Amino acid sequence: MLDKLLKISVLFDFYGALLTEKQQRCLEMHFLNDLSLSEIADQFGVSRQAIYDIIHRSEQVLEEYEKKLGLVERYQREKQEIQEIYDAVDNLPASLNDRVEIRDILIKLSKLIGKTEEAEHDF
Repeated sequence: MLDKLLKISVLFDFYGALLTEKQQRCLEMHFLNDLSLSEIADQFGVSRQAIYDIIHRSEQVLEEYEKKLGLVERYQREKQEIQEIYDAVDNLPASLNDRVEIRDILIKLSKLIGKTEEAEHDF
């Protein structure tokens, strides 16, 4: 279930704006707010089955967008490549790592791979 939650969360981050407002709200309520189908159905005044259908269809739509556009796959691949570049630069001999240009590259790469601002102080 955690894998599915993570997958839907990532797809939603990339493609959520392409869903209808109702689809967006149902996914947010179910996956982000951890509401049950019955709780969501009560808020919308529809059946539990209707909410299940909306969520199921929304998941399919998100997966179809990823199949066609591949933005998540591309993002993950590029992030991995940037991580590899970061690691290669970070592992340069200490004499090169002391150069300001190398430190600047490491700082920029660390931001791209999501390292914290504190990481800048390590350089």
